Amino acid sequence: MGNAQADDAAVYRIGGGKVFVQTVDFFTPVVDDPYLFGQIAAANALSDVYAMGAKPVLALALAAFPTTVLPPEVFEEILRGGVEKVAEAGAVVGGGHSIDHDIPLYGLSVTGLADEARITRNAGARPGDALVLTKPLGIGVTVCAGRADTIAGEGAARFFHRNLLTDGEMESAVQAMTMLNRAAAEAMEGFEVHAATDVTGYGLLGHAHEMMEASAVTGEFGVEKIPLLPAARRLAAKGIAPDGSRVNVRSMKPRVEAGPGVSEEDFLLLCDAQTSGGLLVALPSSSAQSYADRCRERGAACAAVVGRVVERGNTALRVVKGGTGGERG
Repeated sequence: MGNAQADDAAVYRIGGGKVFVQTVDFFTPVVDDPYLFGQIAAANALSDVYAMGAKPVLALALAAFPTTVLPPEVFEEILRGGVEKVAEAGAVVGGGHSIDHDIPLYGLSVTGLADEARITRNAGARPGDALVLTKPLGIGVTVCAGRADTIAGEGAARFFHRNLLTDGEMESAVQAMTMLNRAAAEAMEGFEVHAATDVTGYGLLGHAHEMMEASAVTGEFGVEKIPLLPAARRLAAKGIAPDGSRVNVRSMKPRVEAGPGVSEEDFLLLCDAQTSGGLLVALPSSSAQSYADRCRERGAACAAVVGRVVERGNTALRVVKGGTGGERG
């Protein structure tokens, strides 16, 4: 299908109207618990296949591990977390490759299957569509705060405030990161989905910009409609954010029309770099709320209509403080 529109995965025709969908992703730990790290990295890698409307069937593990520094039990827990998350997706880990390295890395190469007619690309959003987001934002700022707490606990309290997060607030972030996008993908059945992508390192606005550019339209988001993790706004107000989120802000500022009342804090949260974030789905406004409801029924509890698609304006994206009208229907 080519790479002109920066789709989430590669698609290869295998005949009979069927296609392979292939992706790969890996990264360094975002949490201290090795089992949870494996779960998060696996969910993140599987997400690209779900964004394309495919069903994961096979994964290969990619791993690097400092064998002379950390005990093998840590490596085993990372792998176990990944295998169990892949099994939850209904797929299998068929093997993989590992190397000795100075820092841990883990991820997956994932293969999915789909009917070609059901592939959802990030191009195809149309004026009159609504935009549905299936997970809350704020993973980046929350994980950043969690790391600051950890460093402070190791004796650097003069540089960081302790207890930036409650256990419940960090748990909310972990739950979001470990949750598969399977529910959101399967909920698309029967809906006329025009475009979809997953929201990861470039933040909501970065990935939405790719969708709107590929579709030659403008996307409008209502700040007050965006679901957030419990601690996200409080942390953003304190200026806590990972470097990736700040890079996203600098990149997107010239590309987004921000309406009256949209604050720096709002913009940061919409640019927050997500790990294993949700899907952004464009579909007719008349069915968008029903799709969001179905996502919630299947376990994506924060799915919400967050914006709309309009004719192309001066920019590919517009952010307003309140609602956009896309939530009606």
